[in-house]
Amino acid sequence: MRCVIARFPFDLTRSGILESMRGVKPEPVDGDGSVIIGRRTYPLKQVGQVITRQDRRDFSAGEVLRAMTRLGFTCPGTARTVAPTGFLSPVQRASMLLGAQASS
Repeated sequence: MRCVIARFPFDLTRSGILESMRGVKPEPVDGDGSVIIGRRTYPLKQVGQVITRQDRRDFSAGEVLRAMTRLGFTCPGTARTVAPTGFLSPVQRASMLLGAQASS
């Protein structure tokens, strides 16, 4: 898959990422997010540095996140999904989103 990280194009593959990260010890995960590669959880910035060979300041965690999700890797804590609310009126739904309890 072709992607752009830090204004440079890269042809990344899932198997290439697995090979690049083999033997790399994961650092502690910070607030920028993480990705599961194999059975290990790596910070996005560490993965970006290994696969691009660039300084971590040259790219954002979001760029690496987009590439990893497009390649099918799991990125825990980054998916912000909203559970279905069922059959609520617009007023009930707005109240629930604002923190009020929905009445039946």
